[in-house]
Amino acid sequence: MKYSILFINLLILFSCQQEGHKIIDKPIIFNEERNQLTLEYLSSHYNLIQDKPTITPKMIVLHWTHIPTLDKSFNAFKNIHLPNSRAKIKTASNLNVSAHFLVDQDGTIYRLMSETTMARHVIGLNHCAIGIENVGGDKNTPLTQAQIDANIYLVNYLLDTYDIQYLIGHYEYTQFENNELWLEKDAGYRTIKTDPGAEFMHSVRSATKHHNFKENPINKQ
Repeated sequence: MKYSILFINLLILFSCQQEGHKIIDKPIIFNEERNQLTLEYLSSHYNLIQDKPTITPKMIVLHWTHIPTLDKSFNAFKNIHLPNSRAKIKTASNLNVSAHFLVDQDGTIYRLMSETTMARHVIGLNHCAIGIENVGGDKNTPLTQAQIDANIYLVNYLLDTYDIQYLIGHYEYTQFENNELWLEKDAGYRTIKTDPGAEFMHSVRSATKHHNFKENPINKQ
């Protein structure tokens, strides 16, 4: 009898864990204008002439928003155009930044757009990268264990569907400048990134190492 009760408790626990990692669709605006701006980005930055702004995912890039709340983080990605406050990267394109997933501080996962549509989140690699943004990341709103767990879940989920070769933090993107995946045509278009932090990346990588991701290439520039 006690074994039956134990088995039931384990089922309940497993069920709760699965429920806690549901993916909730919360789409950003992706109308014809955003579609066209994305196609223009693919052409001007990567010399990829396409009818649709689709990508073939080869890597996952983890980020932090450096914004303390879910609503404000979502609003940063929702609209089509970059705000004037992003003048430094606006010269490269008026297309707003975005990501495929947004993970709240409590670990809730939101899907902002199709995983096979290009999002602008990592210079040089948007054409092959799925982006996961995590709410917070500043000293007052550090990333949480719940977000680590959610990112681990998402990585495993994505590996079930796509041929992902690399798992990287945003701060590591320039290591790919001499890699075949790097397509950025503008040699002066770079930004310095620190997200989502080495400790966060170590935690996610340690839990997903069974996928045998390729090591990041060494930047020889």
